[in-house]
Amino acid sequence: MPLHPQLADVTQKIVDRSKDSRAAYLAKIARAAKDGPRRAHLNCGNQAHAYAAMGDDKSTLLQERAPNIGIITAYNDMLSAHQPFEAYPEQIKQAARALGATAQVAAGVPAMCDGVTQGQAGMELSLFSRDTIALAAAIGLSHNTFDAAVFLGVCDKIVPGLVIAAATFGHLPSVFLPAGPMPSGISNDEKTDVRKRFADGLCDRDELMAAEMASYHGPGTCTFYGTANSNQMLMEFMGLHLPGASFVPPASDLRGALTKQGTAQVLSNTALGSNFIPTAKILDEKAWVNGIVGLMATGGSTNLVLHIPAMARAAGVILEPQDFADISQIVPLLAKVYPNGLADVNHFHAAGGLPYLIDQLLHAGLLHEDVMTIMGQGLHNFTRQAVLTEDAVGYISAPKKSLNEKILRPVNDPFQASGGLQNLTGNLGNAVVKISAVAEDKRFIEAPAAVFHSQDAVKKAFQSGDLNRDVIVVVRYQGPAANGMPELHNLTPFLAILQDRGHKVALVTDGRMSGASGKVPAAIHLSPEAADGGPIALIEDGDMLRLDAVAGRLETMAENWQARSPAKPDLNDNESGMGRELFSVFRRTAGAASQGAGVVI
Repeated sequence: MPLHPQLADVTQKIVDRSKDSRAAYLAKIARAAKDGPRRAHLNCGNQAHAYAAMGDDKSTLLQERAPNIGIITAYNDMLSAHQPFEAYPEQIKQAARALGATAQVAAGVPAMCDGVTQGQAGMELSLFSRDTIALAAAIGLSHNTFDAAVFLGVCDKIVPGLVIAAATFGHLPSVFLPAGPMPSGISNDEKTDVRKRFADGLCDRDELMAAEMASYHGPGTCTFYGTANSNQMLMEFMGLHLPGASFVPPASDLRGALTKQGTAQVLSNTALGSNFIPTAKILDEKAWVNGIVGLMATGGSTNLVLHIPAMARAAGVILEPQDFADISQIVPLLAKVYPNGLADVNHFHAAGGLPYLIDQLLHAGLLHEDVMTIMGQGLHNFTRQAVLTEDAVGYISAPKKSLNEKILRPVNDPFQASGGLQNLTGNLGNAVVKISAVAEDKRFIEAPAAVFHSQDAVKKAFQSGDLNRDVIVVVRYQGPAANGMPELHNLTPFLAILQDRGHKVALVTDGRMSGASGKVPAAIHLSPEAADGGPIALIEDGDMLRLDAVAGRLETMAENWQARSPAKPDLNDNESGMGRELFSVFRRTAGAASQGAGVVI
């Protein structure tokens, strides 16, 4: 089917808007690529240092005829999604060696778990870790001894930071190798129910701990469809993963074969071969549009509305909030995965997963097929499912019918006609709301404001009964400049309880919510933020606010509110402790949330 005209129009607007920046980026990449294999330009002393610990691979490296892979790993064993990466470097080295090539770990980058830091001071470093990861990866690749890069990362800020680095070193071919999800634990509904009962004082900490440990119980990605798994979707829709690789479990034979095949694929894409595919060639305007389509069709994490513009800017592509809104209008919601439904990503993958989705959207004219990927030209390469055939990766066509229409539906029978995210505009600024998990009768909320400057203050108001009413909770001074824009996921149980009591409830904030947040409408990423003089700083308790997720409006109906002086809370506590003092330069220089809240891009 021909490309949907509105998708073509959005893409052309992005191309026109990005003309100068994309041209400058490609010119920079061309200069870096024209010098040929990196190691040829190092002097003997440089090379001796680079190869000193390489053992039997030294002779291959010295010949400079075979490609050398730089591995950027985000391994640590505190983060369950990244624990499987411990074994990957040796697997990659063995796979490269078998093909006459070499591989080295170029750098380890930090990988923080938002699940550990939710509600803690460390969460204020979470968003800034994205740019820190990009910087750390750049330091590793700056040794200039590599012909290709393999990126090992999964979770929230890690993949975006690695993509920024991959784009910056876009003259190198690259591949992203995921680790896969942990096995399914207790149902997400059961976990959520225990959290709400604990917040309401109806169960003790031992029961809560047992439920949490049964949910997060082994190596691999958390199985809900939050930011980590949205990242995996994005990499597949944009052609940076192997087809069908995102949700294959850790330690399976197929996962090991995919790691080996990914190594072989990136080696075949280097300038030393006949099929040179630098990363810059993949990360064009159409690829980013495809990524946004995937986000909308799956009801993915709102965090990607922050990250995608920052990643795209690193490749010279300029995205605006309206691009997301325009794409959301035409892309149907085809997946129901928690928090949008009862299923997890393992169930989603079994129902047909990403290959089925990509096939459906391509045939509906809702994806660009004519894109470059690590597999070569064409997104059709990603309508195939990876299978294990004699210890190697084989491919079969994606199923033509969903294997479970409670989880995954065809384009002609979607869960809803438009995408899972909605852009909000109005006299309070620009924000985004995730509507895929919000019931239709909860998408319009008009209620008085209750204004807070911290999650803890909201919790105390809930416990005292002050919020037991129709209310729009406003939590401000939570943006990048104020305190690093932490996720406010700890508010979810309290707001959900109020909603369950029959109250009209919503959240408005210049901060973020977790990709796991769901049924309460939340206008997040409000920009400009309070610390930059945004209108949210003028809201007072009792002001009537309106959040209309259907029409895409967010506004105050208070009279003469613009004549007020902005609230100026004491933010000194945000300046130190848990390393926050080291990131003051980030808070002072971070961009607006609507542009990705970038520091280095």
